[in-house]
Amino acid sequence: MKISDRDVLLVIDVQNDFCTGGALAVPSGERVVPAINRVAQKFANVVLTQDWHPRDHVSFASNHAHKQPFDTVKLDYGSQVLWPDHCVQGTAGAEFHRDLEITRASLVVRKGFRRGIDSYSAFFENDHKTPTGLLGYLRERELATVFVAGLALDFCVRYSAEDARKAGIEVAVVEDACRGIDLNGSVAATHHSFKAMGIPVISIEAFF
Repeated sequence: MKISDRDVLLVIDVQNDFCTGGALAVPSGERVVPAINRVAQKFANVVLTQDWHPRDHVSFASNHAHKQPFDTVKLDYGSQVLWPDHCVQGTAGAEFHRDLEITRASLVVRKGFRRGIDSYSAFFENDHKTPTGLLGYLRERELATVFVAGLALDFCVRYSAEDARKAGIEVAVVEDACRGIDLNGSVAATHHSFKAMGIPVISIEAFF
């Protein structure tokens, strides 16, 4: 696969709290780091996202009486999974994994910083209306194809890839540079959705 100057690697939420020992650890989450560092060398354009929650964020189970992590509640914008407190602004858990090579990144998109709404996608918050600004950035720079990697496959990677496709952007998911949580069959549902939407799932070896 030949990468052009109009392609971008979108690296989702490779942060300490999503890696082993973190507050919301994705199984073997840190194993995406060598794969991402390797494939990033092929790209002139790299964008990172960073989960960035206030302590009183609506998605934290601790902010809902009688609720536990992974319970589901109905909010104004729809169904919301409640999570353990994670990626709190300014904490070590919110920092990028120490081994992630971030110097090539031209942009860091912070998401989930509004108290009253969660944000899985790199493009829109969970109301599917409030933009993060990433779509405008890609269009302004005339970047054409987005390759998505990072954490977690079945949440933030999934919804970022799906929103890119809905916006008319060419997109592919680099599966072996992702790891999933697999909450109630969410990994299988993700693959089903990718297939239905025509989103290619590729290996990093496609770049070499």
